[in-house]
Amino acid sequence: MKCPYCGSADSRVIDTREVGDAIRRRRECQSCHQRFTTYEQIAQVNLLVVKRDGRREPFDRQKLFEGIRRACTKRPVSTETIEQMVSNIETNLYNLGKAEVPSRRIGEMVIERLREVDEVAYVRFASVYRSFSDLEALKREVDDLMDRRHTE
Repeated sequence: MKCPYCGSADSRVIDTREVGDAIRRRRECQSCHQRFTTYEQIAQVNLLVVKRDGRREPFDRQKLFEGIRRACTKRPVSTETIEQMVSNIETNLYNLGKAEVPSRRIGEMVIERLREVDEVAYVRFASVYRSFSDLEALKREVDDLMDRRHTE
């Protein structure tokens, strides 16, 4: 593992912890004595996402994280919560046992989790994901959310 500060390949592990499906290692460079963190994960089978127009692209965990993070901007949702959501969705996708998954399935997984975490982030994500045609469609979605809140 190369040091991100000086490029030296000589580092030692200070601390190791399990974090979900990964192992987090805190390291110290033996040359410049800077500390940095690495994550070790099992390499998954390549998963392809089938887009609405039929294109296929590799599943990108970072892209999923950024989409959820954008919906949660200026909301009281921690990075750890978003990371847990992404890990949970990723695990569920691989557990489907399929080489290809429709993008709409991923979107629905995100919407389900955001609805539980933060209603405003949910509406933000849903407005982009579902491409509401007009204000009335958005109002119906918010009304459905309010109805669910009252029946729970």
